[in-house]
Amino acid sequence: MKDKLKNVPMFADLPDQDLEDLAEAITLQKLEKGEMLFEEGDQGDVMYLIDSGEIEILKISSERQVLLNVLNPGDVVGEMALLDESPRMAGARAGAPTTLLAIKKATFDDLLDQSPSAARSMFDTVIERLRSTEGLLRQSERMAQLGTLTAGVAHELNNPAAAVKRGAAQLTDSVESYAKSQRAIAGFALSPSQEDALSAVLAEVGELALNPPEIDPLDRSDLEYELQNWLEERAIEDAWQVGPDLVNAGFTKAKLDSLEETFGSEAAPAVAILASKSAGVSGLLAEVGQASGQISNIVGSLKTYSYLDQAPVQTIDVSEGVDSSLLMLRGKLKQGITVHRKYAENLPTIQAYGSELNQVWTNIIDNAVDALGGYGELEVRIYSSHEDVIVEIEDNGPGIPEDIQHRIFDSFFTTKEPGKGTGLGLDITYNIIVHKHRGNITVLSHPGKTCFQITLPIDGDLAGQS
Repeated sequence: MKDKLKNVPMFADLPDQDLEDLAEAITLQKLEKGEMLFEEGDQGDVMYLIDSGEIEILKISSERQVLLNVLNPGDVVGEMALLDESPRMAGARAGAPTTLLAIKKATFDDLLDQSPSAARSMFDTVIERLRSTEGLLRQSERMAQLGTLTAGVAHELNNPAAAVKRGAAQLTDSVESYAKSQRAIAGFALSPSQEDALSAVLAEVGELALNPPEIDPLDRSDLEYELQNWLEERAIEDAWQVGPDLVNAGFTKAKLDSLEETFGSEAAPAVAILASKSAGVSGLLAEVGQASGQISNIVGSLKTYSYLDQAPVQTIDVSEGVDSSLLMLRGKLKQGITVHRKYAENLPTIQAYGSELNQVWTNIIDNAVDALGGYGELEVRIYSSHEDVIVEIEDNGPGIPEDIQHRIFDSFFTTKEPGKGTGLGLDITYNIIVHKHRGNITVLSHPGKTCFQITLPIDGDLAGQS
């Protein structure tokens, strides 16, 4: 055992007596392939030295298991939890039949006190481990966030895209019926004055299709019944289908009666049918136009969110970035969260890394949604001083415990359950605001209120920054 310890850099310079004492305090532990050494979130009071085999370090990020590292004989495992007396930041699993040397916390503490070389070696190990872990998790965090946003955008696009598809399919039959009605009207050889009257009727129908009248459901039902009777008295087929379209086109029984005065008793029913078909076509065109407009707005917001095809640093309107971030998360917000926007007028533009600022808004809003459990109030305020643009994002959730508020921007620190967060979202946010934009971010929190305040300089010169 003593010879094995001497080959480990951490223990190589220990005096023989210290090595012997350490060897006596160590216990052996064996794992089969696939067996867990410890789980993420477990309390750690033991560190391990791999004697043979291999240990896989696993981190759950956004419900995905990320392989951070594979450790081999001579490597140490689990030292981080002993150093800061915190839960395990990741899980450890045997990648092959593995033998480990278990060192308890008391023995570990004595070792660091007695051996400067062991302390220095441990410091180097921790720094290397942190760099490796943080790099992999940052990439995983970005990919997880991208997946969340992609799913949200796909969900938002699905409804208007389905409306366009449905409207286009219905238009085929509606246009054919409209053309048939026009041919029927042509057979009556209308006079020039009647042609003008028909054009006026169809123009009015087109306008009402874009802005249909609001009618009480009971009144609508009575009106549809009344128009249906008028049509059936004149032997119109499928009067039950024609009536509702005429109601949408603003028709009443009196208006139908006026058609007979203008076009005659024979042509009036055909004019009524043409008006109903015109209303149907116009309504479908309006629906397709609205749906395609929604798609265009979502795509435009997505381009604003990502600042596609633009330089890293742009002159931006902060409120536009916040709005695009809210749109990207609308799928989560609309479940039961009411969003209040309070934006000052004439906000100044700033120089900023637009896509990275949007990552900030997304991180904070997404955290607020999680804290609210999908139900509550979210208020976004944007205003300016002489020197800064200030963004405040406030929710009425349970708040952040006071004793941990000073740690929320630390790497790997999270209040979420293991697997629900990497503890890097607010760390990334802090670096983007403070280091890249020379701004400031603070949090005020107590039960019923959590407010993140972000301050961004108006005249910040980011030219030349990487």
